[in-house]
Amino acid sequence: MPLADGAAPPAPQTTGVTRRAGERPGRGSRGRVVAVLALLTALLLVFPGVVPDRPGNLGSLLEVFLPWLGLAVVPLLAGALVRRSVTALLSLLLPCAAWAYAFGGLFLAAPEAGPRDLVVVQHNVSDVNRDPAGTARALAEAGPDLIALEELVPAALPAYEKVLAPGFRFHEVRGTVGIWSKHLLSDTRAVDIKPGGIAEGWSRGLRTVVHTPQGEVAAYVAHLPSVRVGASGFASSWRDESAHLLGRAVAAETVAKVLVLGDLNSTVDDRGLSPLTSQLNVSERGFAFSFPASFPLARIDQILARSATVGRMRTLPATGSDHLPVTARITLP
Repeated sequence: MPLADGAAPPAPQTTGVTRRAGERPGRGSRGRVVAVLALLTALLLVFPGVVPDRPGNLGSLLEVFLPWLGLAVVPLLAGALVRRSVTALLSLLLPCAAWAYAFGGLFLAAPEAGPRDLVVVQHNVSDVNRDPAGTARALAEAGPDLIALEELVPAALPAYEKVLAPGFRFHEVRGTVGIWSKHLLSDTRAVDIKPGGIAEGWSRGLRTVVHTPQGEVAAYVAHLPSVRVGASGFASSWRDESAHLLGRAVAAETVAKVLVLGDLNSTVDDRGLSPLTSQLNVSERGFAFSFPASFPLARIDQILARSATVGRMRTLPATGSDHLPVTARITLP
């Protein structure tokens, strides 16, 4: 439309949105994305059970590596700094606090050792261990009262028996698991923890009674089936079935004090082990990541107890196995 002579041009239309010079469009919304992810991380650290196990046992897989979820703070921090978002930076306090709540206690000092403590070593020695004698010597040097071993193959068994005999007068082996003790053992039997889909001859569980100065302790040594992570998810059905069978045996145990020692092929946070771990005390001190020995990511070798307290868990130096040995003091009432 032509303007009349001397008329001023119309003012430009505005959208009502103003932006400060140099402000990046969308920065606030991106800061909120980081904040939402931080909140989600915190919730998963405290309540991992909200993740369903179907499909692919994803909840169980998350629980195996749960402490490592705290590393999500690193990329979230980078995102908050790039966006220069105060909201995003403050939100990172949530996963940090959640991680400290879930795992901070593992760093606390353990109670002082007492005269009634029982020192226990647990180790999957590996069926391809090229130095069983050296492995046995390393375990004995830790000064335990009990040593529980898995993947004992017939060719290596004489080496363990020879090296451990001077310090451990009593030992029992059933299938591929065994226990060496400074105290008398009795009433030893194999424990059937074989899942239905595994062929006959598979024997990875034993039960015995340890006659300690503090009284009788029923000790179980177990090696649960391996798990696999593949395209279909976290394959743990055999392991879970075996944990159920072992849990049923422990529930039926008539001796009040119980130890469960073994390679359980998962962590105590994994819901797949709950039929067993729900009955037992776990260590509340120490991470003791035991597998793989070359770069430990999780503690799948466990020392658990009923009517007794498990002290700080720690790993021992590497042997010829792909697992690290773990040790703990058991305080007996």
